[in-house]
Amino acid sequence: MTTTTWDAIVIGGGAAGLSAALALGRSRRRTLVIDGGLPRNRFADHAHNILGLDGVPPLEIVRTGREQAGEYGVEFLEARVAGVTERERGVRVQTAEGDIHEARAAVVTTGLTDILPDISGLRSRWGKTVLHCPYCHGWEVRDGRLGVLVLSEFGFHQAQMIRQWSDDLTVFLGDGVRLPEPLGERLRARGIRIVESPITEVLGEGDTIDEVRTASGESYPLDAIFTFGQATPNDGFLADLELTRNDTPLGSFIAVDATGKTSANRVWAAGNVVNPGAAVPQAAGDAAFAAAQLNMALVEEDFDLAVAASNEPSEATADYWNGRYGEKPAMWSGRPNATLVDVVADLAPGAALDLGSGEGADVVWLASQGWDALGLDISSVAVARAEQAAAAFGASAAPDTSAARGRASFRVVDLASPDALQLDERFDLVTASFLHSTLALPRTEILRSASELVGQGGHLLVITHAAPPPWFGGADQAEHEHKHKHKHKHNHHHTFLSPEQELEALALDPASWRVVIAEARIRSAMAPDGAPAELEDGVLLLQRS
Repeated sequence: MTTTTWDAIVIGGGAAGLSAALALGRSRRRTLVIDGGLPRNRFADHAHNILGLDGVPPLEIVRTGREQAGEYGVEFLEARVAGVTERERGVRVQTAEGDIHEARAAVVTTGLTDILPDISGLRSRWGKTVLHCPYCHGWEVRDGRLGVLVLSEFGFHQAQMIRQWSDDLTVFLGDGVRLPEPLGERLRARGIRIVESPITEVLGEGDTIDEVRTASGESYPLDAIFTFGQATPNDGFLADLELTRNDTPLGSFIAVDATGKTSANRVWAAGNVVNPGAAVPQAAGDAAFAAAQLNMALVEEDFDLAVAASNEPSEATADYWNGRYGEKPAMWSGRPNATLVDVVADLAPGAALDLGSGEGADVVWLASQGWDALGLDISSVAVARAEQAAAAFGASAAPDTSAARGRASFRVVDLASPDALQLDERFDLVTASFLHSTLALPRTEILRSASELVGQGGHLLVITHAAPPPWFGGADQAEHEHKHKHKHKHNHHHTFLSPEQELEALALDPASWRVVIAEARIRSAMAPDGAPAELEDGVLLLQRS
């Protein structure tokens, strides 16, 4: 599994997707296009009714579009998307190959698939002499012997349009289709023939059509057939988002607002995946507009984040923590906190939240015990390592194991931000292990806010250094301060609290909380110089009544 972060991911690389990618690339957004290489119009030899590109093969338009978008830094991945989920400030896209790509937002332009009835000779001529759009292909078959295969009520609308291109037109009713008589009179008034017996076979050499045969055994000479099959949007990979949809005469399609935005906060959509009637020019235009709206949303967010950052101490930024984690391949041992393991072993698994989850050892251990555990940390570097550990945990699951296994997931969150813990979830366990910092951190406020996320009967577990390590204040601290003092002007030192002091500082309502554990525990450790040492940990376990 690999993890990459982008400003935007465009899912689908046809005309709509490339139009969106071009707009995003020119907006200086780091953009990835993920495409399976099967555009809807790949069956046609030429695309028409596109100003400046009339008659150009569809795949040539795609090739040129990729080249032009690539000139602005857009990157491409040939893959099939298997799923999309929302994150705190973005989306996560997983491919069928298992790769993970994260972005601040996404544009879906995966089009649709035309499902045609199982009529001999029909599907093999799709895009050649079996057609769907008169604006795309009508001129090329003008004045020919044309037929319209009506598979739904929309087919009657199509039949009336096709009469503009030829006065030799026959309408064939599909299985189960009935012609309302007022409409029949309307069609006959324009010289359109009506055949109620369904087509059973399309005959001709190669892609050409000579005639069609019906269930009644009769034959009708034709040069081309227009029909509109079942339009099925290619959007199954969006199922987890539970997007709002529009039910149309042609099927159920993703609903978007005037900006092209779906009901998901960071997902836009355009083209045939939204509008089955959009030809190439409209699909491309709608996608370019949606991409511009996505870019504007990111522009607004960039300013919001800048304002928020300007109101916080400079050291309390993701860049600082990413730098700290980036100093080593791994900052921690990868083993779970022994005190947490000891305390949680007696609790029934449920939903868990870990504050300051770091490289994820505690969250992964909780998942191994059957908990559905979510870890929050400000460092994207730490979260990426945690997700790799979670992936390894998932891959190690024996298919025949009888042990309950939960889930481990992570989000990049600045716990110091005012809305960091405004979550919809409620948890059976909220933990904070050694949530200390040499930098300014509203630790008590964070813990107090986190306590509101504990459900009835759930637990809040705070594990802390109850006293400074024996070496604190010596050479190790001096080296750390020398390394960071010029870069970070707001020096801050953690205040070590006993469990009783921690409880007093939290000031939780005693009528709503029961103290299960409030004690100091001694554990063996190793000092920075390699000498054996003892550390005093504070353990505070509270249960919401």
